[in-house]
Amino acid sequence: MNNPEVVMIGLGYIGLPTAALIAQNKTHVHGVDINPKVVETINAGKIHIVEPELDTAVANAVKEGYLKAATTPVQANTYLIVVPTPFKAKNEPDISFVEAATRAILPLLKEDDLYIIESTSPVGTTEKMMELIYSERPELANKINIAYCPERVLPGNVMYELVHNDRVIGGVNEKATQKALAFYRQFIKGDLHETNARTAEMCKLVENSSRDVQIAFANELSLICDKADINVWELIKLANKHPRVNILQPGCGVGGHCIAVDPYFIVADYPAESQIIGKAREINNYKSFWCAEKVQTEKLQFELKHGRKPSIALMGLAFKPNIDDLRESPAKYIAQKVLQNANNEAYYIVEPNIESHNVFKLTNYETATQKADIIVFLVAHKEFSTLQLSSDKVVLDFCGVLNK
Repeated sequence: MNNPEVVMIGLGYIGLPTAALIAQNKTHVHGVDINPKVVETINAGKIHIVEPELDTAVANAVKEGYLKAATTPVQANTYLIVVPTPFKAKNEPDISFVEAATRAILPLLKEDDLYIIESTSPVGTTEKMMELIYSERPELANKINIAYCPERVLPGNVMYELVHNDRVIGGVNEKATQKALAFYRQFIKGDLHETNARTAEMCKLVENSSRDVQIAFANELSLICDKADINVWELIKLANKHPRVNILQPGCGVGGHCIAVDPYFIVADYPAESQIIGKAREINNYKSFWCAEKVQTEKLQFELKHGRKPSIALMGLAFKPNIDDLRESPAKYIAQKVLQNANNEAYYIVEPNIESHNVFKLTNYETATQKADIIVFLVAHKEFSTLQLSSDKVVLDFCGVLNK
């Protein structure tokens, strides 16, 4: 593959599916990742993440010669930046990966190229990268097309949603917006909505902050109901019978690379104005701490009642049901917190979507529930809903497995 049309920088949970989708449309894609193992895996037609249908898409794209991975970029017409935007201390967003990716393609850029950031970014990042490009390559000033277009897909359904979800596309000027629209229109069936780069950046952050606030309400309800001796799942089900009420389901916190992170991008830049958004983050983080404390309390009560230490099954490590993604996972945090307070109890850690973990020794979910005295549901994986639990088990259900 000599002259790819698209360079995709970042081959993770969003970059690789997007690269495979573009390649499926008979467009040559040169994928870039700093991890040589990821590059090697993809070039063998295999994948390094769990996502339905992705394996087939990547295998076909590589086999047909439309997708190739490498550790360095090459020249193309379109460059997509799909790298992580992690956090520095004090929950301040770090755009150094976006900057590094931009610097990597600086020597390759030419007039009328299309440069798109998809990475979740603080408001103004696209303009900052534009300034960087033009300061290093002044001859390209106002001669390349720079835009921001965030993804809004759900892990576990990425390949479908990449095609069918609407997208918000914001260029630094009208020409860039139109050029980006024309690019995405080739493989997206959802509607494409035009705006400017700053609004597109804020739109991504607001979507996930909205979800975080709604989940915080449900999690706060679960804390209240626990004190009031009310089944929160039944309460929400009944409240949702109101035609204009739609309360979400509580869990053991909020995780993942989006909802648990994106609100901080707003709070960091607009702390005085972000009262509800900031408080929702606090509530959802507190819920994980509260769950860990509940396990600790139950453990001590069992020991007092039975005169022996309990065995405990911690069910699930992923940040949401039926995926292998442990990023920012509240369940993983709870497992770590509980194990920090371990005192010779037997623990069975369960995560059916991964084969092994470098910290936790994993146990089959059926074995774990048979052996454990206390069963703690942290993630509502589909496997758990089929379990038949004996009546002598102590169950802490933080995610509604028993109320499905």
